[in-house]
Amino acid sequence: MNLDQAFEHFIPYVEKELKSLFLNIPPHLQPFYGMIGYHMGWLNEDFSPMPQKSGKRLRPILCLLACQSAGGDPNDALPAAAALELIHNFSLVHDDIQDNSATRRHRKTVWTIWGQPHAINVGDGLFAIAFLSLSSLREKISGHRLGAVYEHFASACLRLCEGQYMDMTFETQLEVSEAEYLTMIAGKTGALLGCASHLGALVSTENGFVSEKYRVFGEKLGLAFQIQDDILGIWGDPQVTGKPIADDLLKRKKTLPVIYALEREKELGGRALRDFYAQDSIAEDSIPTLLELLHELRALDYARRINHLYCDEALEQLSAIGGDPEANLLLKELVERLRERSS
Repeated sequence: MNLDQAFEHFIPYVEKELKSLFLNIPPHLQPFYGMIGYHMGWLNEDFSPMPQKSGKRLRPILCLLACQSAGGDPNDALPAAAALELIHNFSLVHDDIQDNSATRRHRKTVWTIWGQPHAINVGDGLFAIAFLSLSSLREKISGHRLGAVYEHFASACLRLCEGQYMDMTFETQLEVSEAEYLTMIAGKTGALLGCASHLGALVSTENGFVSEKYRVFGEKLGLAFQIQDDILGIWGDPQVTGKPIADDLLKRKKTLPVIYALEREKELGGRALRDFYAQDSIAEDSIPTLLELLHELRALDYARRINHLYCDEALEQLSAIGGDPEANLLLKELVERLRERSS
């Protein structure tokens, strides 16, 4: 089985687990859950079924593969996999509001259709349902391990919010160090991917030392994932990413390429990029100039180098763990796939 086949195999089980959490909805709450279904990719704006694919479901699949790698049955980890996907989507709904993003996955965001108050409530609902999903694990694992699952899951949720706070704060700061940036993405992105592989292992084994190694693997992968996201946020193809061209530049986000370029420009005695980022807003017609500045400062090359560094560290961590050979091959393929992803 290759990675594409693994996704094809596991995603129907993940979708079934997710949808099982939304059964027997009373008529007066249909619109609320309809908005959730729209964001999850199941429904259209009129709440009719949507035939096209939903999101990537990366975090659930990582959880299931980690469970298999650690010697367990991936089916046992489905409640955790569903919880991870719901928390990820909670963060996306709120992130769209905070970033004033009008589109996601080539569709209008929840807040642009139904307004910010409803979108905030949709995100909160996803957060609560995620914790309800975890309760199904009591049929699979002991009380002690179930407590550990809840603790690590809640901790990852908090770190995600901390990272988002830092990300938003950086938008109003001109001086952001690479160390601060890495702390931010370790929370915003690394924590949940680390949690995904950690929970998968926790369902499989009582050995906390082993499950912690899976967490580190997932977090390293998360750092690489976010840096590639930074690259796509500037140089990604809008037809593939579903976001406007150079969207992160227009929002003056302090992503790794920008942080590196600002520091390098300072070392070289320039300030053109710094002057742009010191403005209250960046005009769309400034994008070609900004892209040229980033090219001259070799920001893309640097971001790619750091992305590859974290991918390699994730692979080293996985090799040190051991585990099921078939699952590990799929996890290695996942790392390589994410290393060069285009969306």
